[in-house]
Amino acid sequence: MHTKPLRLHITTLGCSKNIFDSERLAAALESTYALSHSTELELADIVILNTCGFIDKAKKESVKAILDYLEARQAGYIKRLYVVGCLVARDKATLKAELPEVDGFYSQMEFDKLITELQGNLRRYLLGERKRIGYPHHAYLKISEGCNRKCSFCAIPLMRGAHRSRPMEEIVAEASRLLEEGVRELSLIAQDLTYYGLDLYGKRKLAHLLEALASLPQVGWIRLHYAYPAGFPTEILPIIREAPSICKYLDIPLQHISDPILRRMRRGLNQTRTEALLERIRKEVPGIAIRSTFIVGFPGESEEDFEALLRFLEKHSLERVGAFIYSHEEGTLSYNYEDNIPPRVKRQRYHRLMSLQQQISYNWNQRFIGKILKVLADERQGDIIIARSEYDALEVDNLVYVSDPAHRMEAGNFYQVRVVDATEYDLWAQPL
Repeated sequence: MHTKPLRLHITTLGCSKNIFDSERLAAALESTYALSHSTELELADIVILNTCGFIDKAKKESVKAILDYLEARQAGYIKRLYVVGCLVARDKATLKAELPEVDGFYSQMEFDKLITELQGNLRRYLLGERKRIGYPHHAYLKISEGCNRKCSFCAIPLMRGAHRSRPMEEIVAEASRLLEEGVRELSLIAQDLTYYGLDLYGKRKLAHLLEALASLPQVGWIRLHYAYPAGFPTEILPIIREAPSICKYLDIPLQHISDPILRRMRRGLNQTRTEALLERIRKEVPGIAIRSTFIVGFPGESEEDFEALLRFLEKHSLERVGAFIYSHEEGTLSYNYEDNIPPRVKRQRYHRLMSLQQQISYNWNQRFIGKILKVLADERQGDIIIARSEYDALEVDNLVYVSDPAHRMEAGNFYQVRVVDATEYDLWAQPL
């Protein structure tokens, strides 16, 4: 008599790096368990919760998810719960003491132990195999782990350790496998793309990696995320400009622009150097879309500092912007500063910044009306194809809604469309 394998579900919170990690766990466990992609708990015997611990809001979301799953376990919906990831890396001892009902806590660096406990295929994990989550035509490609930067507000080095580049041949081999599986878009991710290669090769090697990836057969789009501005390898700019497969898109988190705040943040550059870098990027890669993130309410941020940030955004009109309200994180250098900006002021500054960015985004989108864009179709909803242009990263940027009542377009393919309307954050188009 054969017994059915236990059903296992992996819930992933947080960023694309966590998605990548969950995919590696799934590959190692799929031969032992029946992986469940449903969020209905009665369809899972075991749940692995991959947590985020970046800022206070993310930590609270992770803790709530743990409590919800423990309640489901108490009600008999699931048999076992394992909590893994960044929150565990930050607060494992506290979590174990306060939540003894959880079957196990594992940081990213302990995933091999979890796989062994669950009798999974450790070899597949060590070989870097993945069972991908999400659209089959898109994949995140992690090129390094950890971070050596000393930003005063950031807890990532606490959770993921020092920077560790993956060997270039390993990355290229994985990219080749993904393309053979039908992936059309590769999103390069790391805590810091621009540091790539320094630890392995003694110099920055992102340009060489991009050249190798862009030369692969079947490559569609290559997108760059999380390029630190200090020490930016400008040699990648001609490659972005010339390589058809590399999106004219760059995610470069600036965090602020006021010199006093940048010094307190320990960002390693000032406003003058930041603006010079942006001007060089735009000069060498005409038409590029720049995405950035900013922190409002950092300790000591005066109204003058904040107004300088608004003037900077008005001047440079960054195409894609996200913002965070400062979170006072224990273990970071800025935790020693007085968190002296009232929550009400932080929220007001956040809304003022995003209101300004909404208008900037609207003006940018209006320029596309009547123009032809190449888009990648992600999914269909009735007679509408939801797609993205090269200026739009998955999950964080704009969408292009394409009217296709004849159902001629298919998810996972590239198409030419004509833009017919635009709102603050989305485009509407017709297929050619």
